[in-house]
Amino acid sequence: MMFLIVICGMNKKDKEIIIPHDSIRLRIISNSDNSLDIKNKMELKGYIEKSIFDLIKDVKSKDEVNNIIVNNLDNIDKNINLFLNSNDYKISYGRNYFPKKIYKGVIYDEGYYDSLVITLGSGEGSNWWCSLFPPLCLIDENTSDVEYQFYISRIIQNFK
Repeated sequence: MMFLIVICGMNKKDKEIIIPHDSIRLRIISNSDNSLDIKNKMELKGYIEKSIFDLIKDVKSKDEVNNIIVNNLDNIDKNINLFLNSNDYKISYGRNYFPKKIYKGVIYDEGYYDSLVITLGSGEGSNWWCSLFPPLCLIDENTSDVEYQFYISRIIQNFK
């Protein structure tokens, strides 16, 4: 049995664009950084990932994802309300601000990005975000940097 291992190297400039600038992001901001608020944010993250990915799992273009989210925004809102058993949150879909983030050595610049942002309560806690399209939210956080970069590159190539 023969195995082929492919290692993908990236220079510093390449690392800055792993998630394309024209992606659609998902961001959830917790009410505060106390443990209960962080727990609520992470539980909502899991719920939202599943419900949104059920809607967009077979979609191949950013425009299709955009249309699905726009056409389902009321349902997404109702489902969040039911999940949280509260209406102490805000949803914003469109161009939203994201702070600079460094993840696995990759720099994601601050700026305004197409995104679905859910702010819990006062929104003064830490945030979590990922890319809905290309669909990078479900990447295993335990993968190595090389595996992560190779996997991301493969996903992005599928959506070009």
